[in-house]
Amino acid sequence: MLPNFESGERLIVNKIIYDIREPKRGEVIVFHVPEEGRDFIKRVIGVPGDRIRLEGDDLYINGEKVEEPYLREAIAEAKARGTLYNEGGPNFPNDWVKEDTVPEDSIFVMGDNRSNSQDSRMIGFVSEKEIVGRADLIFWPLNKLAFVNH
Repeated sequence: MLPNFESGERLIVNKIIYDIREPKRGEVIVFHVPEEGRDFIKRVIGVPGDRIRLEGDDLYINGEKVEEPYLREAIAEAKARGTLYNEGGPNFPNDWVKEDTVPEDSIFVMGDNRSNSQDSRMIGFVSEKEIVGRADLIFWPLNKLAFVNH
């Protein structure tokens, strides 16, 4: 999840928020991936009914280009080098996931490190039943103590 999260950081995950309401775009969540036998942390990009398209660094939801403030600096740095931030990362839809509309009771997630992220572009839509909760606080290491920016 670079540039916003680093390996080894520890988080407090709010496990009850999605008992009260549905996930929202931009929220960072933890979810089970049964096929992998582990949990992932990714950002919610699409909710049920959304049509998702990713072309290079340009994300479109329901046909409208979406700004991603949490990646603004990283994308600008890549453009200054003459590359894409999503260099080598797959666009969407693609050969793994051909459907572009998020089904009911599911979400579409992507990692912030787009060129090196195993996310919905490869694993498909995430069932809401697999969501553990929303990442709310980085508490370790102590010098990184901060609320998660959603």
